[in-house]
Amino acid sequence: MSDPTVSAGRAGRGLFTGTRNGALALLGSGRTRLELLGNELKEEKLRAVRLLLWSQIMVFCLALGTTLLVALLFAVYWEYRVVLLASSGVLFIACSGLAYVALQRSMRRPEHLFAASLAQLEEDLRQLKQAAGDESRAD
Repeated sequence: MSDPTVSAGRAGRGLFTGTRNGALALLGSGRTRLELLGNELKEEKLRAVRLLLWSQIMVFCLALGTTLLVALLFAVYWEYRVVLLASSGVLFIACSGLAYVALQRSMRRPEHLFAASLAQLEEDLRQLKQAAGDESRAD
């Protein structure tokens, strides 16, 4: 016959081993999720820097080209300088309004930030619920 204290000790060790393995799996999964989150943060930072750089280049070139074009118009049509000044002012204000609307649209992102991390966490949650359901049926 087996000693009840020995079988209770083995059951306690099995429970401790299962708990430890579960904690290790949870820590490994958490580490993977943090690495994925870090990668997404890095990609978002690069996207923002790239967007800022290209927008600054665009604004500089547009301002320089516009200034040269207005100077050319003033040189060619000097006698209509008041009309040119008024019409160019209205044109620049209208263009800045359009640029503001375009900038607002480009700042909206259709996908959610950290979409891949959230999808992976949802999958983990689904698998944990499925595993918990399987364990309760086995008991």
